[in-house]
Amino acid sequence: MKSYRSELTLHTKTRRAFINITPQVESALNESGVQEGLCLVNAMNITASVFINDNESGLHSDFEVWLEKLAPEKPHSQYAHNGYEDNADGHLKRSVMGREVVVAITKGRLDFGTWEQIFYGEFDGMRDKRVLIKIIGE
Repeated sequence: MKSYRSELTLHTKTRRAFINITPQVESALNESGVQEGLCLVNAMNITASVFINDNESGLHSDFEVWLEKLAPEKPHSQYAHNGYEDNADGHLKRSVMGREVVVAITKGRLDFGTWEQIFYGEFDGMRDKRVLIKIIGE
């Protein structure tokens, strides 16, 4: 069985963002040479997320509005966690959106359903964050 590991480093210009990382994951899959197996993609920071959904700007806007209603950034004083860093809302948003995804690899390709893409969700950005890509298989 082959094992392949790669990391992406992302740095957003805004505090919150959604980035389609499917092309980078597909590139890692091609480099791995794996034809049949599994691909794990996970955020390596507690205020970021990796998830699968549709690449549609209206949906991304809906996520932003919905998440801000669930865990508003301000006032910072509403959270016991805030103090050194005012990012409690980012931790909560990550909990809702998830840490990682696992995608089957079939015939050397990510085995997606219709419209599925892999996204990185940033909830406390403007600094370097890492995403792990781990591929195993034959």
